[in-house]
Amino acid sequence: MTGIGPGSVTLKDLAAELGLHPSTVSRILHGKADTARGAAAPVTAQRVRDLAKKVGYSPDPQATSLRTRRTHLLGVIVPRLSDLVLAVMYEGIDEAADDANYSTFVMNSRDDTLIQRRKMEIMLSRRVDGLIIGDAHLDGNILDDLTERKVPFVLMNRAIAGFASATCDDVLGGALVAQHLWDQGHRDVSIIAGEPYASTGVDRTHGFVSRFRALGGTIPESAIVWSRFDTTGGHTAADSILRGTHRRPSAIFAVNDFAAIGAMGAANSHGLHVGRDLAIVGFNDTSLAAQLPIALSSVRSPMHDIGRVAVKLLLGVLNGDAVESVKLLPVLCVRDSSDFTWAAG
Repeated sequence: MTGIGPGSVTLKDLAAELGLHPSTVSRILHGKADTARGAAAPVTAQRVRDLAKKVGYSPDPQATSLRTRRTHLLGVIVPRLSDLVLAVMYEGIDEAADDANYSTFVMNSRDDTLIQRRKMEIMLSRRVDGLIIGDAHLDGNILDDLTERKVPFVLMNRAIAGFASATCDDVLGGALVAQHLWDQGHRDVSIIAGEPYASTGVDRTHGFVSRFRALGGTIPESAIVWSRFDTTGGHTAADSILRGTHRRPSAIFAVNDFAAIGAMGAANSHGLHVGRDLAIVGFNDTSLAAQLPIALSSVRSPMHDIGRVAVKLLLGVLNGDAVESVKLLPVLCVRDSSDFTWAAG
């Protein structure tokens, strides 16, 4: 093979050099583990791999795609990759995909269903093997359309009944916050609930309300404010809560950390000291939470693992397996923003 540069070596070149049939070389280098083991004696198989490595052989992705009808490419759609939570999930996706010899690329929908649909069509035109959807809307119909078209996909972060998803157990996470605030003596609470089309906000709110009421508390509908999942949305929501005509709450649960940070800013503008005059708890436990001037209590969501599990589920779908949704366990991390006992009066 003298004179043949890296990247230009073919299976036929390897086979000729080793005195083997090209199909044998192909099964050793490209076949599944059991197929490769049966293709040749271990010594021969090792010779093939050693030579392929020595000369820099790499398979032609287009030729491989034609043989397998797969591109080994996964498409990922999220609202915004600038969101730290989704960025960490994508890291998990990319690592798990790489482990399985897949590549990924991500596109942002800005949580707009029209943009979401357009980005999905772009991904499908690039012949992705499947989709990981991180921006599913409870009131949308695009998942039914994908199912009818037999497009392989799974959901991540957000869940919708009837579709396989990898998420945090958001209902349990909300319940953990309710129990914590109740144990600290809070009876007048409010919720910054996120967007009503996102299962994350809906489920976390439901878990909180259900547990708080089971403990004997009351939460009027006026105490639940829907908002954007960002600091501006959290600030606006908290400001409306603190300006409200009903009794000012002693605690606020925001369904994500960024909304909680916005709420902390609003509390400050109202002259309230978070951690003394007002308890605030967030969700996801991003890297910012513990580093704030007043450390934020937050529910830790296993974001990185959610991304890895999403890949595992999608590969199961691609292999024709029956896959079921996975809910990963949350953990409440109590810090200064809520680690005090409230005495009404």
